[in-house]
Amino acid sequence: MSVTVEERKAANKALIEEVLKAYPEKMAKRRAKHLGTFDDGKPDCGVKSNIKSLPGVMTIRGCAYAGSKGVVWGPIKDMIHISHGPVGCGQYSWGARRNYYIGTTGIDTFVTMQFTSDFQEKDIVFGGDKKLDKIIDEIQELFPLNKGISIQSECPIGLIGDDIEAVSKKKSVQYEGHTILPVRCEGFRGVSQSLGHHLANDAIRDWIFDKADPDKRPEFVSTPYDVAIIGDYNIGGDAWSSRILLEEIGLRVIAQWSGDGSIAELENTPKAKLNLLHCYRSMNYISRHMEEKYRIPWVEYNFFGPSMIEKSLREIASHFDDTIKANAERVIAKYRPLVDAVNAKFRARLQDKTVMLFVGGLRPRHVIGAYEDLGMNVVGTGYEFGHNDDYQRTTHYVKDGTLIYDDVTGYEFERFVEQVQPDLVGSGIKEKYVFQKMGVPFRQMHSWDYSGPYHGYDGYAIFARDMDMAISSPVWGLAKAPWKATP
Repeated sequence: MSVTVEERKAANKALIEEVLKAYPEKMAKRRAKHLGTFDDGKPDCGVKSNIKSLPGVMTIRGCAYAGSKGVVWGPIKDMIHISHGPVGCGQYSWGARRNYYIGTTGIDTFVTMQFTSDFQEKDIVFGGDKKLDKIIDEIQELFPLNKGISIQSECPIGLIGDDIEAVSKKKSVQYEGHTILPVRCEGFRGVSQSLGHHLANDAIRDWIFDKADPDKRPEFVSTPYDVAIIGDYNIGGDAWSSRILLEEIGLRVIAQWSGDGSIAELENTPKAKLNLLHCYRSMNYISRHMEEKYRIPWVEYNFFGPSMIEKSLREIASHFDDTIKANAERVIAKYRPLVDAVNAKFRARLQDKTVMLFVGGLRPRHVIGAYEDLGMNVVGTGYEFGHNDDYQRTTHYVKDGTLIYDDVTGYEFERFVEQVQPDLVGSGIKEKYVFQKMGVPFRQMHSWDYSGPYHGYDGYAIFARDMDMAISSPVWGLAKAPWKATP
């Protein structure tokens, strides 16, 4: 039986009110600001965001250190990134996302390696500057082909006042021509990993762009078609898929930020003619800076699903000449048979299936078009660490009556899923096993559940296969939640 938009809105409102009853009055009042239903025509989704999570609730956010080291800096392959502080942050940031890269690990690439200063009690008492100094010497001796070092500060560094800037300046002089930079990304700063993105962007601005010698790389020859991919971390090869399409329409990708990226690409980016911004939340800061200082325009793009790919290719091409515009149309036409074949195979099984999302970065809105290309409906979505401008952009993707939840708690998300009963949940590793034990099909949408890529036309075929595989698996008819199983 079909449900009208007004009936859906009323049901969602009642559901939110029911969930809030579980909280003390003060907490319920605060959480109510983060939950709502999208009303078509409104300028944003009507929820508060980027506010500190409440103590005592199960938030799914990370910290500023995670945003800097784990997202922005960590995938830069030819640099070594020191987790400066106790071993815990370094150890747990080691198992990072699948940022694919080209190179030989331990020789000229270091993404999957972990370097930590392993703070002990004496370092807290007496400071860790001397230890950091020694670590950099050891790194230079053991890994001489590294192209730079970043110092990612953990919480104790900010508390005891270690002068990582002074160490960076000293070692940069000692190892002349070698980029050594500090990132003040102590985990307690800000309300989530989002501030870590901003701090990482600021470090690129201050220690890469502002210190780069424009005559240092005379071998670089500009072309009218130079672009940079900004905010793509090459999860499962996504940036490579995007690069294929951009090169097919005649553009030259001179930098990837930061999946499979290098410090030379960071240095070259101010020479781009257009910055292509994928993850707005993590890289809009540096894109705005380059627009202001270097007069490089930037445009957001979305390569999830054929509808958004076509729209984005045309938007990107509009910034160039007629040759690029014609190439874009040719590429779109080239891949239409592939899209038709994917839809013919999977759409009948996925038509009208419902999805609830809760992810970070851009995914709560960007993947909606790909689901809709398969005939699926996103009935609920929200961000782990989104800002108001993210929810403004989300209005271009969601339908009237969609359930919206910001920084959703573990309790809220479980109750929403239990009542809405979507055919699929797309969220992170922390939520995966909870919903699978509830008998709900699930895809891990932070790193594609060890699959991917999901970008581009070839990625759409993989995306469709994975969603069908999750929903159509016979295991869900056999699985029962532990509290529903008969003794």
